[in-house]
Formats: sequence, structure tokens, C-alpha cells
Amino acid sequence: MCRFVIYKGTAPVQLSHLLTRPCHSIINQAFDSRLRLDHRRPINGDGFGVGWYDSVYDEELGSQPCIFTSVTPAWNNVNLTRLAEKIKSPLVFAHVRATTAGTLSLDNCHPWSYGKLMFMHNGGIAEFHKIKRKLQMALPDELFNMVTGNTDSQWAFALLLSKLPDPQARSFTPATLQKAMLDTIAHINQLLEEHDITEPSLMNFCVTDGETVVATRYISSRTEEAASLWFSSGSTFSEYAAGGHYKMSKTDKRENIIMIASEPLTFEKADWMEIRTNHMVVITPKMNLLQIPIVDKFYVPQSDPAALSRGTEFAAAKGFLSPRRDVSRPLESIENHL
Repeated sequence: MCRFVIYKGTAPVQLSHLLTRPCHSIINQAFDSRLRLDHRRPINGDGFGVGWYDSVYDEELGSQPCIFTSVTPAWNNVNLTRLAEKIKSPLVFAHVRATTAGTLSLDNCHPWSYGKLMFMHNGGIAEFHKIKRKLQMALPDELFNMVTGNTDSQWAFALLLSKLPDPQARSFTPATLQKAMLDTIAHINQLLEEHDITEPSLMNFCVTDGETVVATRYISSRTEEAASLWFSSGSTFSEYAAGGHYKMSKTDKRENIIMIASEPLTFEKADWMEIRTNHMVVITPKMNLLQIPIVDKFYVPQSDPAALSRGTEFAAAKGFLSPRRDVSRPLESIENHL
């Protein structure tokens, strides 16, 4: 079981306000989760990573993200604490890892980057070893050779890159990234079906080019819930009480901050709304948030009573789902169909 958090804001955030200071930050969740506990592997101690984009474009530095990873536990890495106090960014990906596939190494720590793009994953592709070779055969040489680790997640990233018209492009439209994400999930599902793999795969994928963010909450099942995913939006995210107690505040109708997380970063239930299973969330460059259904054979419309009765046992047993009693309320938004 892994966890991740995404921050996108109109103004840069100091990384410590996401990673180290909140009492229920992703770093503290790594060893003291209150909402989503994996009884098999309760500690996310198999490395971490944080990636961010510069606040101001510098021609010499380029537009690619900077990524810091380590195989040490995130809560015990003094360099992370130091960097978090001195770095600000308007778009941040952070990930803590509990190994489910691949060895403990820097090459297997999320997130990864390629050109302007950055990617991370929470979940697991079922029996990946059975489809790995076939997936690799679909990749051009350049993308095959860019994979340095041995996780299902990084191979999924390479596959997503292969679905883009030009993965080295200087800019990507939201529609381009959405289509690449949908094509990636469809391709993986096709391989799973060809190999008669029936165990559900958990594919909470995230990709960004520094302007648009595309994230999915997805499972290859019509009857089970996907790994949990939440979002929060508002004007400010700040500490309101000593001891790292943070909350999202909304002083006007504008969304200056949007966060997506495997598990809420605060205990303020009103701050967070659950993203529906088998949906894609898109944060546009203009800070609009869209929730789009992923319509395939595993999609169950909200009008179908079965959508409200998906089982929680599969994801919960793997530590990928908050207990239902901790879920605040579903996202109340109009579904935007592709």
C-alpha cells in the first residue's frame, strides 16, 4: 500500500505545509495513519519521493520537474525536512511507498518524470508478471529504455507516454492527457483479459505536465470499490491551531488551491470530498476541477443502485480504502462525459 498527495495552487506553497508540518501529513500517515490502515503492512517505510515545478520559468533550468527520492523512511529523513522548509512550488506530487511490486531502490520510488511530465501510482496491477512482456512489446525503444526500475507503476508510465502524440512536447492540452490516461487503462485491461486475469487491478494513476493534472480512481471490477481518493479545494490551507492542525478555508468562490490525496490531510471532514470509483479527475490550467466517468465494462452509472453497493473488502484488505464510517460524503457534482 502506498499513499500520495497532489497540490496545485495559483500561488506556490512551502513544501513543509504539505509534507512535514500538518499532524496528519502524508509523512505522518506513513507511520501513524488514523483513517486508512493496512493491517498487513501498516508502515509506508519503503522510500518516498517528492516532485515539484519551479514557481517562475527559468530558461537555463528548463520546464521539467525536479524530483527528490530516497529509500529511507520519509519521517526519518533530515534532508527532506530541510528541503521542505526552503522550497516553494505551485504544483507538487508527493508519494510514500510500501512495497507491493519491485525491490527497494531509488529507481522504484515515485514519482517519475519524462520531459515535462511527472507520474505516480497508488495501487497494483494484478499478476503483472504475466502481462509485463506483452506490455513491453508495445513500447518504442526510447520508452522501453527509459524504465530504470522493476515496478508495474513505472511500466504503466512508459505505456502512458506511448499513448501521447509526442511525449517530449512542450505543452499538452487537458484533452490530450485525458485520452492518454484512458488509453493506458484500456490497454492494461485488454492485456489482463487476454491472460485470463480476473483479480481486480487498482489503478489510481496521476500525471501532470506542470499545468494540467489528471488523476484516476479506478478498479477493474464492477462490484468492488477502488483505492480511496479524496479532494479538497479552497482559498487557503493553513494551520489554525498549535500542533500541526490545518484546515482548508474558503473566503470566496475562487479556487486558489486544489489538493488530491489518498487519505485526507486534515481531520476536518468538511474539507474533503470523496472522488467516485472509476472516475477521472482533471485540474485544468485555469483551476477548474472536472470529475469524468471512465466508461468501460467496469463502469456502473450513479443511477444504478449497484453503484452504491460496491464492496469494500478487496481494497480495505490491502490497506487501500478508508473504513466507510470515516467517509464524509460523496462528491456532489455534475458528471462531465467525454
